[in-house]
Amino acid sequence: MRLILRILGTWLIGLALVLLVVDGTKSLAANAVVYTSLADLWMQVHPPSLDAVAGFFESRFFAALLDAALKAVLDYPAFAVFGLPGIALALAGRAPRRERFLRQDQI
Repeated sequence: MRLILRILGTWLIGLALVLLVVDGTKSLAANAVVYTSLADLWMQVHPPSLDAVAGFFESRFFAALLDAALKAVLDYPAFAVFGLPGIALALAGRAPRRERFLRQDQI
């Protein structure tokens, strides 16, 4: 299980770094801080699925709450949306430290 968490975390961190480089290049070209929101990235990749997710949330019981949460997440920078869960998964998949405290003669 740890292997799967680490691999998935590494892929998400790699995707976040690619998105960060793209945003950095756009920022250098524009002489201003520019970032790609998750909604912009999703619209570039597959627009019908974004409409399908919005339609799915509208048919649920807490439609107003889900719609507000979806719009909030879609406004975040795409590199942060993929990078933060990637870091969390990579940390969750690391091996536990066995020797936390060492005696002086063990060094």
